Amino acid sequence: MFMTKEMKPRDRVLNALAGLPVDRTPVANPTNIATVELMDLVGAPFPAACQDPNLNAELAATGYTELGFDSISPYFSIIQESAALGCDIQWEQKDNWPTVRMTNPIWDTAKDVKIPNNFLEHRDTKAITKSIEILKKEYGKEAAIIGKTMGPWTLAYHVFGVEKFLLMSIDDPSATMDCLNALKEISVLYGQAQIDSGADVLTFPDHATGDLVSGEYYQRFLLEIHQEMAERLKVPIILHICGNTLDRLGFIAESKMAAMHFDSKNDPQKAAEIVNGKIKLIGNINNPETLYSKGPQEVREEVFRCMDAGIEMIAPECAIPLATKLENLLEIPRAVKQWELQNEQK
Repeated sequence: MFMTKEMKPRDRVLNALAGLPVDRTPVANPTNIATVELMDLVGAPFPAACQDPNLNAELAATGYTELGFDSISPYFSIIQESAALGCDIQWEQKDNWPTVRMTNPIWDTAKDVKIPNNFLEHRDTKAITKSIEILKKEYGKEAAIIGKTMGPWTLAYHVFGVEKFLLMSIDDPSATMDCLNALKEISVLYGQAQIDSGADVLTFPDHATGDLVSGEYYQRFLLEIHQEMAERLKVPIILHICGNTLDRLGFIAESKMAAMHFDSKNDPQKAAEIVNGKIKLIGNINNPETLYSKGPQEVREEVFRCMDAGIEMIAPECAIPLATKLENLLEIPRAVKQWELQNEQK
């Protein structure tokens, strides 16, 4: 549904997530947009931009101010919650993201899950909530502010270790559910803190990917939890799962999430057919092969393929490679406008 009056980017994003009319398809960054070139432009390099709220806000804003995306996402890594919980973090320089050392798990069972009293005051969690406050004050009437809170399946990889947690899911499904139910409270706590700071939307990465587990796993372990998250966190939620997800999209469509941010491994037309309008789709421009390795023409072709499929919001499939050329990112909103102009004339 399109309207002729030009909308503010914030309204465009929120309307698209709610299934309301928009003036054009929005371009978003549900994970993040950060490149070395943008870091140099505003003087906000990694790792400082992940730790200092002012630098974080400076870098996050470039997705809107420099690239013309309709949203701002101030979350450049997967480490915030895990760092505050006590996980071992590998900090990198500006050409690489910080990561959780998942080979050094901190917990063994659900009984070990404890949220520190200073969780929200930890440097790395507070950097994001304070950044959101800064961004809300400066851009909140114009661009949609998208926060991000890790889902319990992703957190389980961080605190229990990937292999150990996956083996638990096979050997002891009941213990697995205990772990997920304990960890979901962290998702709610940090998500609500970002809402309180001014986030309009939350991305919810929960990596029960088809590269590691079956679609049946999603239904068994996560569907009800995701439905609960959609009820408890009172903003639109964008579920993000990397990898192959076509076999679980039918279940995801029942999650009550506002949208699914999906990977380029999934054909957009097939994805749209599976969800059948029950959940909005966001994506799914390929990162390593297209945005990083090719040029604007190939980016435009991928955007057009998504638009032809009726994808409600156009975005890179995940956090973009840090050496991505700006000309390729600039092509995404340009291609959306070009597609719509061409289709208006038909």
